[in-house]
Amino acid sequence: MRARRTALELLGPAALVVAAGVLGTFVSQTTEIYFVTALISVSTVVAIYVFVGNSGVLSFGHISFFAVGVWAAGVLSIPEQEKPATMPYLFDFLSSTTVGNVPSLLIAAAVGGVFALVVGLPLMRLSGLAAGIATFAVLGITNNILRYYEKIGPGLNTFSSVPETTDLAQATIGAVLVIVAAFAYQRSRLGRQLRATREDPAAARAVGVSIYRQRLAAFALSGFLAGFAGGLYIHFIPINVDAVYLDLTFITLAMLVIGGTTSLWGAVVGALFVSALDSVLAEMEDGMTLFGVTVDLPAGSRIVVVSSIMALVLILRPGGLTGGREFSLDRLTGLVRRRPPREATS
Repeated sequence: MRARRTALELLGPAALVVAAGVLGTFVSQTTEIYFVTALISVSTVVAIYVFVGNSGVLSFGHISFFAVGVWAAGVLSIPEQEKPATMPYLFDFLSSTTVGNVPSLLIAAAVGGVFALVVGLPLMRLSGLAAGIATFAVLGITNNILRYYEKIGPGLNTFSSVPETTDLAQATIGAVLVIVAAFAYQRSRLGRQLRATREDPAAARAVGVSIYRQRLAAFALSGFLAGFAGGLYIHFIPINVDAVYLDLTFITLAMLVIGGTTSLWGAVVGALFVSALDSVLAEMEDGMTLFGVTVDLPAGSRIVVVSSIMALVLILRPGGLTGGREFSLDRLTGLVRRRPPREATS
C-alpha cells in the first residue's frame, strides 16, 4: 500500500504533464504556444518548489538562476558566425564556441546550479524576512549584470538567432525530468531532513541535522533545475533581460502559492492552472468572442486577476488548491477509506 501511494505521488504530476503535452498536439499552432509555455512554467515552478516547498524559506531570487540559464544556453547555442553582429563585445571563448541543443541545456543547468551554490554559501545562514530580502537583492544584482555587461551576452538587446528547438515534445520531456528530480530529492534522506528543519528547526538540530547544509544542498539543486528551465525557454522564444525579471518572479511564485507551496502536486497544478488562466486572459486582452459576445479586457488584466486569486487563496485556503498535499486517488475522487467496524466478541 505504501509503495502504491508513493508511486502515485510521482505518477500523478507526471501524468498531468504528459496529458497536457498530448492535448497540445490537437490544437492549432497558435494555441500550441500556450501549451509549451505552460510546460516550461511547470519546470520553473517545480524548480522553485524544491527549495521553497521543502525548506519553508521564501525565495524571490530563483529567477536569477533561470536567467543565467537563459544567458548560458542562448549565448552558447547561437552560431559562431552570427555572434559578432548581435554580441560584438563577448569574451573570446564565448564568441568562438557554439554547442548543440542538449549540451546547451546541460550547461544552462550547470551554470544555474553553480551560481545558486555560490550565492547560497552566505545566504543560507539567513531565515525568514532576511532571507527573502537577500534573495531579492540577488535578483536585482543579476538583472543589472545581464543588462549592462555585454561581454557575457546581448545586454539590453533581444536574443536573436537562438535555434528554436523547444517544441511540445521537448517541453514535456523536460517538465517530466524536472518532476522526477524533485520527487527523488524529496523522497531522499536529504529531502526528509530538510522538511524536518521546516517543521521543527529545534528538534532537527537536536538530532544532528545541519539546517545550513540541507538548505544549501536544496538551493543548489533548485538552481540547477531553474537553469535547465531557462535553457528550455530561450530555445522556445526570443526574449530580452526584462522578460526574466520581476514579472516572471511574481507569476511563478503566484503559481506555487495558488497550487500549494508544500507539495510537488501543488507546484504542477498551480503552474498549469495559472498558465491556462493567463492564456485565456491574454486572448481576452486582445479581444475574444465568447458565445457571440466580444470580451475585450484592458491591458494588465492578467496580473490583476492572478494577484486577486492569489490573495483569495492565501485568505481562504492557505494550503493552496491542493491543500499542500501530494497526489492521491482517494483525495481526488473524494473517497475516504474507512476500516470496517470491529465485530463484537462474546
